[in-house]
Amino acid sequence: MARDVEDVKYRGRRRWNGSHGRVWWDGEMLFEIAKFEAKVTADREDVLIGNSKDSKITSLTGEGSFTIKSVINRNINRYLEEWKNGHDPRATLVGLIDDPDAVEGQKERSIIDNVWFNELLLMAFEKGQVVEKEFPFGFTPEDASFIETVDD
Repeated sequence: MARDVEDVKYRGRRRWNGSHGRVWWDGEMLFEIAKFEAKVTADREDVLIGNSKDSKITSLTGEGSFTIKSVINRNINRYLEEWKNGHDPRATLVGLIDDPDAVEGQKERSIIDNVWFNELLLMAFEKGQVVEKEFPFGFTPEDASFIETVDD
């Protein structure tokens, strides 16, 4: 039986907790993931209609980043060697958020293919702090899609 939106009571515990997010890099789960973000931005040009300024989408840009609590070298050397040899390797990222306290069965999973990295942080540390590495990346929006979504 379908319920009206007005009949549904949402509780704070049903909000997703980012601690339950996971990311796979070329099929390997990043167990040390701290943060993940991927977005698509509409690139626009102004269009004048009379005295009004409107806009037209001319292209899409895909970009994001993820941060890991540094434990192992995680493909950095392989990408560095590829770059030094004049190659531009590409990756596949899969992101999943699946909070066990959210409404049962509600999870979202996206896949992003043709991922390129914009920089490789070779080493950084600060005394008394856990070492983190951030990986900014780009991708073609046509190669991104949702595998699972929450529609309600």
